[in-house]
Amino acid sequence: MSNAYEMLKNPVALVAFLFTLILPILVGFYAMKRTKSEEDFFVGGRAMDKITVALSAVSSGRSSWLVLGLSGMAYKMGVTAVWAAVGYIVAEMFQFVYMGIRLRKFSERFNAITVPDYFEARFRDTSKILRIAASIIIIIFLTSYVGAQFNAGAKTLSTALGISIFTALMISVLMIIVYMILGGFIAVAYNDVIRAVIMIIGLVVLPVIAVAKVGGTEEVLKVLHALDPKLINPWAFGAGVVIGFLGIGFGSPGQPHIIVRYMSIDDPNKLRVSTVVGTFWNVVLAWGAIFVGLAGRAIVPDVSQLPGKNAEMIYPYLSAQYFPPILYGILIGGIFAAILSTADSQLLVVASTVVKDLYQEVIKKGTKIDEKTALTISRVTVLVVGFLAAILAYVAKDIIFWFVLFAWGGLGASFGPTLILSLYWKGTTKWGVLAGMIVGTITTIVWKLYLKPITGLYELVPAFIFSLIATIIVSMITKPPENVEELMKAME
Repeated sequence: MSNAYEMLKNPVALVAFLFTLILPILVGFYAMKRTKSEEDFFVGGRAMDKITVALSAVSSGRSSWLVLGLSGMAYKMGVTAVWAAVGYIVAEMFQFVYMGIRLRKFSERFNAITVPDYFEARFRDTSKILRIAASIIIIIFLTSYVGAQFNAGAKTLSTALGISIFTALMISVLMIIVYMILGGFIAVAYNDVIRAVIMIIGLVVLPVIAVAKVGGTEEVLKVLHALDPKLINPWAFGAGVVIGFLGIGFGSPGQPHIIVRYMSIDDPNKLRVSTVVGTFWNVVLAWGAIFVGLAGRAIVPDVSQLPGKNAEMIYPYLSAQYFPPILYGILIGGIFAAILSTADSQLLVVASTVVKDLYQEVIKKGTKIDEKTALTISRVTVLVVGFLAAILAYVAKDIIFWFVLFAWGGLGASFGPTLILSLYWKGTTKWGVLAGMIVGTITTIVWKLYLKPITGLYELVPAFIFSLIATIIVSMITKPPENVEELMKAME
């Protein structure tokens, strides 16, 4: 099949695909009933249930990287791809409980609804320097990330429906903005659950069918060994690659769009259940994506046979081969939805940073804004930031790409070590956190540009370590808040 989206010419598949595009807006109208305040809009009123939090974190954290990226990685590299999954699964399993519960308790006690909010409250920072520094990092990296996701979504929609990139981009942006303006975080979280279910169906059913077509797991491994023994050797690409893949997990604790999920749950102690649910599906989805790639390589050994000669097209290609039109349409729509599930979460974080951290707390410092006005400002900000990201996606692809290269690593290294230390070490100071943010960001960029080609090591690993060291050293020579004992008790 020359085009993995060819089946969408089937009316049944097309209707199923279009249904997945319209459904989020319907969810937005439903969520609108629960969105009455700024806290509702940005953290779901801290009233989200444990299953929604678990699946929302899985969906927003993985998106198209899991469906297309990990399966494509397994197609090209074989079982070595499993290390990429191990890194983030282990990291997120621990951060659900060890970061999530403490962060949720503290954020409610001090009414923090953003990461900069948390840092300012934790360190009693009246100078606003932590809030401003964290806000700048979030806005630069996440706006670029949103633009890149819009671009990827537009390409998927353009290919699927045969429309121009610009038209597809406008549709993508409007879809997200409409349901976000209506329901904010609640609409985003509920849509994440729907997308997670679609990913679960695709990444459980498709690999089973594909492996069965080859003749079972043992036969898949035999075929792969015959093609290239490296494909079944998890250490084939060396320790440096394995460390780099495992290092992907270092980024998870520093992603604001994942962290805010923990702050949204109705009862912090329920995060233990969310941990079990989220980790279970993280494992299932990861193995599903890997087996799609492995079985796909056995079925289609030459990448030139895939659409665009792109290994990441193995999932849509096999879906077109083995699924009936209605399920195919839903699953292809799920790819598009998975891309946008990260974009909407990140867009909401950027909007909350602009509204709460910069406008209300810095520009309008000391001025009380009523809930209705705050909610209106929040909705307008989503609209403005969304279209700004879309414009960047269309006219400034190179700039977006440059920042996205550093986004996961930069956010992970800037916020991961500083958040962990601030939650557990009472000796952490605001100057230590500021140093960690700066060192993490700079190291990510410098390592990516100049040292990764020499060392082969993923930039997040050294950036995380250097940020951790910087935070500790500077904290040891500066003073923590005077009431640090009280602040730490708020997390227990």
